[in-house]
Amino acid sequence: MLKQKIAITGAAGNLGNLLAYGLQKKDVELNLLIHNKKISDDLSSQQNVSIFKTDLADEGSLFDALKDVDTIVHFAGVLFKANPEKFLSETNTRYFNNLLNVAVKQQVKKVILISFPHVEGETFPHKPADGTLDGNPISAHAQTRLEEEKLLFKYAEQYKFTPVSLRVGMVYGKNILMIDAAQWFARHYLLGVWKQPTYIHLISKDDFVNATIAAAIKPNIHGIYHIGDEGIQTLQQFLDDITTYKGNHKPWRMPLWIIMFAARSFELYSSLSGKISPLTRDFIKIGRISYYGNTERMRKELLPTLKYKTYKEGITLFE
Repeated sequence: MLKQKIAITGAAGNLGNLLAYGLQKKDVELNLLIHNKKISDDLSSQQNVSIFKTDLADEGSLFDALKDVDTIVHFAGVLFKANPEKFLSETNTRYFNNLLNVAVKQQVKKVILISFPHVEGETFPHKPADGTLDGNPISAHAQTRLEEEKLLFKYAEQYKFTPVSLRVGMVYGKNILMIDAAQWFARHYLLGVWKQPTYIHLISKDDFVNATIAAAIKPNIHGIYHIGDEGIQTLQQFLDDITTYKGNHKPWRMPLWIIMFAARSFELYSSLSGKISPLTRDFIKIGRISYYGNTERMRKELLPTLKYKTYKEGITLFE
């Protein structure tokens, strides 16, 4: 029996790389799609790993990478750049459309989109996102990801492949870029957060990888799954606890205008220098929205047992 062949877009990115390391240990063939970043030698040298330099803006660059592929897991995108509302419709929606066009031509059987609960708008532990496509999110990141989800299910219905959307909560642990950035700012007494409590759904990096591997390799997986743990907490509580655990300063409680001013400053610097912007106004828009997902399908079909039920159990992942 032939091994499953799984392609990961954005495989050199933070979460894509995590998944690649997890899947590399399974009995599968891996096609890792990269753009500018490189894959580490210890991963690229594995016998079941092939590396493809691709550009989602160019459909022609994708054909070899998707040849004989059974499943695609799609991460690729642009995050840390100024004025995301000006380019996300291109780098999210149109690039994903290109990927789907080639996937259909190469007869890929399953396409997994990594999404997030924000696409349904504001949700809470007592009223979680339940897997609909009729949300009305306010941020450009969430709006364009919802467009990607709609595109995925439209293509799947027309061309008869299996669509999967994994709406992932905030992934935490060491070497997660946004978490590491928060710790850096906290270490230098610069981390701030708004006063209004914002509920967030979390998932450890280990449980995220295990749930995504299950979505990729298990049969009869289809539709929308919310990926999150059992904890109920606010962003403010989470940041207080993880910074204190690392011996850093708790985030200051700041008026929103100060945080927006900082975001504008970062975006201006990014626009002038061409370097990344660790904070944007759209990040703040999406960050201030409470989000929780109904994880019933995840627990039933993907991950019956969590390694870490709450971030308090998984806080050692920051060591």
